[in-house]
Amino acid sequence: MVLYQLTVAYGLALYLAWRMLRCFSSKSPMDNIPGPKAISYLTGNLDKVFDRRKAWAYQKDLVEQYGRLCTVQGMFNDRWLFTHDPRAFHSIFVKEQDVYEESPVLITMFKLFIGPGLVATLGEQHRRQRKMLNPLFSTKHLRAMTPIFYGVVHKLHDAISSRVTDGSQELDVLAWMGRAALELIGQGGLGHSFDPLTEDVPDEYAASVKAYFSVASELGVPVQQLLPTAVKIGSSSFRRKIAERLPHAVAQRMLRISDTLEAQSVKLVNDKKAALAQGDEGPQHQVGEGKDIMSVLLRANTNAADEDRLTDDEVVAQVSTLVLAAMDTTSNALARILHQLALNPEAQQKLREEVTRARDDGTGELRDLDYDEVMELPYLDAICRETLRRYPPVGSLIRRVTKDAVLPLSAPICGIDGSSIHSVPVKRGTCILINISGSNCNKELWGEDAYEWRPERWLEPLPRALEEARVPGVYSHMMTFIGGSRACIGFNFSQLEMKVLLATLLPAFQFDVSDTPIFWNAAGVAYPSIHEESTKPEMPMRVTRIKA
Repeated sequence: MVLYQLTVAYGLALYLAWRMLRCFSSKSPMDNIPGPKAISYLTGNLDKVFDRRKAWAYQKDLVEQYGRLCTVQGMFNDRWLFTHDPRAFHSIFVKEQDVYEESPVLITMFKLFIGPGLVATLGEQHRRQRKMLNPLFSTKHLRAMTPIFYGVVHKLHDAISSRVTDGSQELDVLAWMGRAALELIGQGGLGHSFDPLTEDVPDEYAASVKAYFSVASELGVPVQQLLPTAVKIGSSSFRRKIAERLPHAVAQRMLRISDTLEAQSVKLVNDKKAALAQGDEGPQHQVGEGKDIMSVLLRANTNAADEDRLTDDEVVAQVSTLVLAAMDTTSNALARILHQLALNPEAQQKLREEVTRARDDGTGELRDLDYDEVMELPYLDAICRETLRRYPPVGSLIRRVTKDAVLPLSAPICGIDGSSIHSVPVKRGTCILINISGSNCNKELWGEDAYEWRPERWLEPLPRALEEARVPGVYSHMMTFIGGSRACIGFNFSQLEMKVLLATLLPAFQFDVSDTPIFWNAAGVAYPSIHEESTKPEMPMRVTRIKA
């Protein structure tokens, strides 16, 4: 064992030495692209780029100083590109997406902690999974699931009502959005109820899901960047034994979270398979009555051709993938919308009046809106679009170049030597930091008020420059849900969740900021806390019941 560990340590030292030699000796066309100097040799600028407290301001400063494209320093002087150029995005996400793959760090972390699900796979494996999952997020299927959504949201309404009986009450709104989002993906996605909502039930699984992205961000840049190399050392059982002995509290917490997610995912899949084995009667006795995504997926997988069928490990991994992707992003986006409505009470009242009018059944009672009605409310749609534009839950992504290529630009930039750069040759292995927030707030496309939260922009003609730029996002000229074959598969599912919840809660409750200041942290998914030093996701607000 000692000899093996020495061999591993020697190999790692050789790898680090090779990286340092490569960074010092290699010349690149990127040498002529402006960018900030490295803050440290070990992590370059990455500590500031990904700092949960300072990343927003630092990345905005880079945009204002250098424009649509610049360089930042990675580990050991490894130069990265940082861009929100729309033509570059078209190459990365659509035209040459196989050349610009997901970051090995992200792929490794997801595969390591939740398994080979949709976000942790590449190439043909990813295409095969996507082919199987795409029909489950169709408009037709979402229409059928809308009553399930209302059933969950009415329970949320009742739960909040029972806690806000007289005057206003301070509630952790993020916690309630998280509980509701988990139950929505539970019932609509997995055919399983995680949370009764009307009573407080401690749940290790829900706590693990909620903590995943904030804890992952605490691993730190050096650990995250070295993971793709570390997972190649020895067998999986050997790596597990080493990981369990690491004197690293955050790493140990990530292991516990991973174990909790896997155990619950295996149980859910086995229970669903057992129900389906009973024939048509089995699913009728489960939550969702067999209309949920997992039931449909398992039936489709059973009937699929051998080359398309998902393995048991892939099916189990989809459970954690669906829950993580749907819960944290949607719940935090809902929390952000409610926070913005509290900061802008006139907008909150205008939205309340719109949904109340739409829900009025003519007798003074409020009815549930069907799928098309709730999706087409103009101001509700504008509120959701504007919040997702200005505050995308995922503010940046990383792509890695798989072979030498040329990255085109929509307009030339000025090089360090004063020359005009119309495109950038990129070598295999180059990392590109995709600035989603910068694209969504690009003043060249959105206008001078791009950083302003203004829902009314969606009720007006959009700027011509934006239309002509052809930003390759799947959602309203934005990169919030990205584009191409790796675009967020559940963005319509998320839209329906948000709109049903807002249309149900706003006629009943007024949301106001509390005396506790809210700080939004940059992480894998942005989340609020009560001050900059806290890493605990929470967002207390004053909630007042509105009398009918």
